[in-house]
Amino acid sequence: MMNTPEQSTAHPSAASVSPLLIREATPSDVPEMLAFIRELAEYERAPHAAVATAEDLLRDGFGPRPVFQCLMAEWEGKPAAMALYFPFYSTWRGNAGIHLEDLFVRPQFRRNGIAKALFARLAAIALERGDRFQWHVLDWNQMAIDFYKEMGAHMLNEWRIMRIDGDALKALADKAE
Repeated sequence: MMNTPEQSTAHPSAASVSPLLIREATPSDVPEMLAFIRELAEYERAPHAAVATAEDLLRDGFGPRPVFQCLMAEWEGKPAAMALYFPFYSTWRGNAGIHLEDLFVRPQFRRNGIAKALFARLAAIALERGDRFQWHVLDWNQMAIDFYKEMGAHMLNEWRIMRIDGDALKALADKAE
């Protein structure tokens, strides 16, 4: 991953440096990651559902067996966005890809190309690891759906997400031998 500011594509001058920096998250980013997660939950009308703690993120992203990675985007040195993702494997295709769990750009930083830059970086990561990049989107979030289509995504209408959690998960696990 590149840890230096990207050359601006908006200005032809080779001397101009973009105000955007995209980098891998570090343990010191956990408080900001948590803030982004809570802001996204508020935007998605489910602030009560964001119960992750700093300890959870430290353990699961930066512990001995990380299960996710995260890109942080800074605009003029200020935290502007994050994209949290993890690997998956397609048995049918016989290769890996990445699943984008959360991407959030703070409202005051929108319309600067940050989400597009994050998507391009995520696409490059997906190609390094396999050949798929996927995520979920809420059916009411037309602004996001339009953005994703602009990025070249297509909707998989024939697939539905299934989930077991909470008491139902515990009850099912209790049936294990």
